[in-house]
Amino acid sequence: MIEAVVQQQYDHLAKIYDQRWRGYVTNTLNFLKQWAQISPQAIVLDVACGTGEFERLLLQDHPNQQIVGIDISAEMLAIAKRKLQSYSSVSFHQGSVTAIPSANESFDVVVCASSFHYFDAPLDALAEMNRVLKPGGKSIILDWCKDFLLCRFCDVALKVFDPAHKQCYTQQEFHNFLTSSQFNIQAAKKLRFGWVWGLMVATAIKN
Repeated sequence: MIEAVVQQQYDHLAKIYDQRWRGYVTNTLNFLKQWAQISPQAIVLDVACGTGEFERLLLQDHPNQQIVGIDISAEMLAIAKRKLQSYSSVSFHQGSVTAIPSANESFDVVVCASSFHYFDAPLDALAEMNRVLKPGGKSIILDWCKDFLLCRFCDVALKVFDPAHKQCYTQQEFHNFLTSSQFNIQAAKKLRFGWVWGLMVATAIKN
């Protein structure tokens, strides 16, 4: 199962992750924060939260923002917990995107950054995001986009050399997943960071 491989890989990378991927994480998560326009009153779930960098960005502006982060990697979560231990409004839990450890209709916003290409079962993941969202809540997902030529090459290479990688998708494939999972797409965009990273983002409202 790819999820177990992802867990093992990121447990191993956790101590060096923030340093190794600093530029990518800074650029993508700052963009996501601006794109998402999350209300300070919103209760937020961050799926595949990693070391808690998106939480850190939100809490810088709104230190009482209620946020739950989940991730499959215990080592990544340990770093997130240490990093944000002074904030009582954020909590972190180990869990799978296909079995989110939260009750139905718990969140106003679900975010997920640079992780969709790891998911074994994307429709099951989206069904879980839908389940934990309140009626009218929004899901905001940012991920690599196979519409970009270099991403297509990377997708092929990663399938061969990275056992944690599942698959990149085109924007149309991604949108089809969303609409078939009872989401209405409110806004969407394709974008680049530098010459390597081609990404897509979508904000989708729970039906």
